[in-house]
Amino acid sequence: MSDAGKYHLPKGTSADGPYDLLVTPESAGWAYSGLRILTLRPGEEHALSTGENEFLVLPLNGGCTVAVDGRSFELGGRTDVFSAVTDFAYLPRESQAVISSADGGTYALPSARTEQGGHSARYGRKEDVPVELRGAGACSRQVNKYCLPGTFDAEQLLVCEVLTPGGNWSSYPPHKHDEVRPGVESELEEIYYFEVAGDGNGFGYQRVYGTDQRPIDVLAEIRSGDTVLIPYGWHGPSIAAPGYDLYYLNVMAGPGQDRAWLICDDPAHGWVRDTWQAQDLDDRLPFEGSRQR
Repeated sequence: MSDAGKYHLPKGTSADGPYDLLVTPESAGWAYSGLRILTLRPGEEHALSTGENEFLVLPLNGGCTVAVDGRSFELGGRTDVFSAVTDFAYLPRESQAVISSADGGTYALPSARTEQGGHSARYGRKEDVPVELRGAGACSRQVNKYCLPGTFDAEQLLVCEVLTPGGNWSSYPPHKHDEVRPGVESELEEIYYFEVAGDGNGFGYQRVYGTDQRPIDVLAEIRSGDTVLIPYGWHGPSIAAPGYDLYYLNVMAGPGQDRAWLICDDPAHGWVRDTWQAQDLDDRLPFEGSRQR
């Protein structure tokens, strides 16, 4: 029996209060990773108490002001997720923040539960966000590495964006990160939040599958505003339908204090990586707002 009904959250089905999407460790049935999507009308503001979580404020469209712990950060934001990388703000555990926007916009608030609080509120410059082009041929995609080991310090939180040109596959070969194997694999819960370019008719697909010992079975048709939860198991591919560029925000966190992101390919499909050496990168990459990088 498919698990799509449990792990695929279509747009609007997990809205709560001011949030278009609210995923907490409790609602997901795990321990660390969370995500909220917040839309502000022009002139509106939102108060956020981080409690035992650390957060990013990551504009999906529009800019905002983030006031936190006596500091204020002006986020220029962007037109949409396909137009550019964005600046962002980091909110530490046990802090009080107010997010406000003169012109309105939509903001991702990825989070991770943590018992530590060694980092202070900080501003992340868009110029400092590494943009990596991965794969080749029909597996070409772009990764915007906002808050990963070696790109931005945090306690437990890992955040990146993946942009996939229409017709291409990403999160491929399928991989997993659900057990601790030093130097090989780390244990991380993961959230995929999707947007699809175009006129609102675009779509894509997300696959998640497990093992006999830990079964999971998801094959979801995804559209803008949908979310897929990945508690464990092999995940991928993420498939962009021809004609519709695909975006997803990845939010990860887990118990490892070294904050590692180590993945293991499904051995049945890992050989695909070896074929990329004979293929060119898709010339639609990088996306427009990252061409200078």
